[in-house]
Amino acid sequence: MLLEWWSGTECTLYVDHSSTAERLGKEHVIIILNHNYAIDFLCGWTMAERHGVLGASKVLAKHELLKVPLIGWTWYFLEVVFCKRKWEEDREAVTNGLAQLRDYPEYMWVLLYCEGTRFTEKKHQLSMEVADSKGLPRLKYHLLPRTKGFTTTLHCLRGTVSAVYDVTLNFRDGKVPTLLDIVKGRKYKADMSLRRFPVEQIPEDETECAAWLHRLYQEKDALQEQYFTTGRFPGKLVVPPRRPWTLLNFLFWAGLLLSPLVRLAFGVITSGDPFLILCLFLLLLVASISMNRLISVSEVTKTGSNYGVQESKKDT
Repeated sequence: MLLEWWSGTECTLYVDHSSTAERLGKEHVIIILNHNYAIDFLCGWTMAERHGVLGASKVLAKHELLKVPLIGWTWYFLEVVFCKRKWEEDREAVTNGLAQLRDYPEYMWVLLYCEGTRFTEKKHQLSMEVADSKGLPRLKYHLLPRTKGFTTTLHCLRGTVSAVYDVTLNFRDGKVPTLLDIVKGRKYKADMSLRRFPVEQIPEDETECAAWLHRLYQEKDALQEQYFTTGRFPGKLVVPPRRPWTLLNFLFWAGLLLSPLVRLAFGVITSGDPFLILCLFLLLLVASISMNRLISVSEVTKTGSNYGVQESKKDT
């Protein structure tokens, strides 16, 4: 709702085959998305909504998001799998969480950020040092993928998911939007490359599966290079239409829930009671702090989070 109806941001798909476009929203899949932008998850949500699977969208999310107002709490009840990004601590929680999705009744999309953290120049430099030490090709636009999450997810959901979607996201004109930009209603144009890989084509052996993921990220890097050179991704252009149901649903619940609050606030202000007015002010202050908390979690400083810097020299 926020991305497509409030800011009016356009989302365009480039698919590898016409048959891929026809399958969207009609099969269980794992989605691998590059993690370069603060609002890449909103672009993913938009595509899920336009294909009718937003309610069945899952993600391996960092545990810190569980504390974020609205998003973290909502994801908890939507069976999102939270992890601390330390495999020794995450093993049981991740495998149990994924096991619950094996017989999920609706078509679902499971989103993975295999890089583990948002791209920053410092993290990229350290990540490429690890690549050099392991004899892996250097990447220009991505961090070295951390393979454990992908291999575990695929192992747990093999037999349920029918394909892996490799999605590479970019914004036109070199824009780097933030969540605050979207809240302010600024419009952007997002392009997404989507390639479909049947699960049968991905090795079952963990080591070979990890090697497959590394090759995939080398291909993603080449896709990014082509995008910056030509201004588009290869493949068939698809523009999924917006579904008015999202807007109507939001307006209905906003009207139902907010109209009593508006009437209450108007009554408090016109009452002239200093205590009630102070309580109203404190309520608005708490709401403002919660929104700032939500936005701050999505922002990346010049150094980024500690994760990726501290972990870059460990095995991927």
